[in-house]
Amino acid sequence: MPSDNIYAMVDPEIFAAVQEQIEKDSQVKEVLTPHHRHHHHPLDKQSRLWVVLNYAQSLTGAKVIELTTTADEGFKRLRDCIQGLVNIVKDYPYYKYNGIWSRDIQNVAFLVLFRGWLQRSYAPGNAENSLLTIEEVGSVLGIPVNSKTEDKFHLTIEEYLHAVLGLVEELTRLTTNAVTQHDFLRPQMINRFIKDIHSSFQVLNLKNDSLRRRGDGLKYNVKKVEEVNYDLILRNLIPRGVDEEGTEKMEDVKEDAKGPSERLG
Repeated sequence: MPSDNIYAMVDPEIFAAVQEQIEKDSQVKEVLTPHHRHHHHPLDKQSRLWVVLNYAQSLTGAKVIELTTTADEGFKRLRDCIQGLVNIVKDYPYYKYNGIWSRDIQNVAFLVLFRGWLQRSYAPGNAENSLLTIEEVGSVLGIPVNSKTEDKFHLTIEEYLHAVLGLVEELTRLTTNAVTQHDFLRPQMINRFIKDIHSSFQVLNLKNDSLRRRGDGLKYNVKKVEEVNYDLILRNLIPRGVDEEGTEKMEDVKEDAKGPSERLG
């Protein structure tokens, strides 16, 4: 028999249950939030590691290799800290809450990539495969990668690619700083590396909006590094044609770029 109460079209218990779930989610997020007083988050360690690795911007040669070695203990502590995070979040749905720590994991992955690039690129001999794979990054951090079948903590493809883009930005900065240290080999290596990254991103079908936007910005990093290499050629600091692939667009760069003295003066 239909109710005569025309003002009770929605059961209030529905929204009472919704409010209860909201409160539970808030409590979970409080536990998982990086700055919670009971939570030792990777962010604490990553900032210290960045202070160490950032010195690579002002060093050359063997000193850079020594610098990466001094960071080894810091990476071990970072790995232990991440394991603590894994133990905390394992009881909760990963994809529901991973946005809380995803940015920090991107930053941590960037530090691993940057150290790996420095170790491989400053080592004696030719630097090949200077970009660590996602599996190598996961191994350093002690976490699985790109888990498709299990809802558990892992390094995602998107986090890895964001870290790669962070590496490109840092190497763009290193290009100019290397010149001030009279290291003219590094800009050539970075030029080839960033061009390869740019080409690789162009064939990716990226669904993530923020990742796609950052990927689109790679062309600006390519141009900045090309300009530095072009200036070095103009100043006869590196031989013309030493990097044919890296200098094939030099005339276009010359037309668009500012004067060399404004950049390296």
